[in-house]
Amino acid sequence: MKFPRAMKPERSDREITLDLTIKPLSPHFGTEILGANVSAGGDNVALAVRQAWLDAGGLAVVRDQDLATDRHIAFAQHFGPLFGNPDEKPLQDTVSIYMHPDHPEIYRVSNQVDGDGKPKGRKGAGTYWHSDVSFRERPAGASILSAKQIPPSGGDTIFCDQSRAYEALSETMKAILAPLHAAHDFEVAAHSQYTSRVLVTDDLEGGTNRALHPIVRTHAETGRKSLFVNPGFTSHIQGFHRDESRALLDFLYAHCMRPEFLYRHRWQEYDLVIWDNRCLMHYAIMDYPDDQPRYMERTTCIGDRPA
Repeated sequence: MKFPRAMKPERSDREITLDLTIKPLSPHFGTEILGANVSAGGDNVALAVRQAWLDAGGLAVVRDQDLATDRHIAFAQHFGPLFGNPDEKPLQDTVSIYMHPDHPEIYRVSNQVDGDGKPKGRKGAGTYWHSDVSFRERPAGASILSAKQIPPSGGDTIFCDQSRAYEALSETMKAILAPLHAAHDFEVAAHSQYTSRVLVTDDLEGGTNRALHPIVRTHAETGRKSLFVNPGFTSHIQGFHRDESRALLDFLYAHCMRPEFLYRHRWQEYDLVIWDNRCLMHYAIMDYPDDQPRYMERTTCIGDRPA
């Protein structure tokens, strides 16, 4: 494993070795990491995983990580500050029922309920193409999802590489898109994905869940350009008539979803999947019944302001 100078792990009196196996998930993006012990590995393992994640275009699957919740949070902090920490305003007050009762940094995804009939997490979370929290002025950077319990089949997640999608556009289209900005609004998803309760909150009325971002953003760490629009939260392109905006967005979505830009992840128990919302969007497939339990825990890092 090679590290750039700034990321090379420090050595102590005892020699530190990392015996990690890193191999591609698909021909163009994504990496699978074997042999890591995220829970006990400390900074050295976290930095190695983080560098492999960046090198692979923002998608990494770390196998066999039976993480306690507090260790998950500690690991995720290597990727940035977390939504849900005491100093950060909640994403949506009315979805706090899906947060871990003891760890507000953890968003729970589950199709199960407890003995009192309360959900153990959000059922059907992410069943639409989106980039996490793109409606914030500082959208999500890394999202880190830990698979605690998975059904025997189904529940795959599809990831879209928006960097390669951008690079495949004609130079003329790149020039058209370069100066454009698009509006991102949580209410776009709220109308179709949530109950009416989530539409009337101080957070939404205060405008913190609406933001304007460039359609083409430059990754702050890798320097690669990518498209930054998604069907889940993007409402319109600034300065365009509605029909013009819809036509261009529909073209971009269809372009991004071409098979060569996609990777479909089939979950294994104790997978830890890390994706970069700055250059990927994703879709969670809910094709499993309620009698096949699914429970996952997710941390989400606060990213940089798109530019």
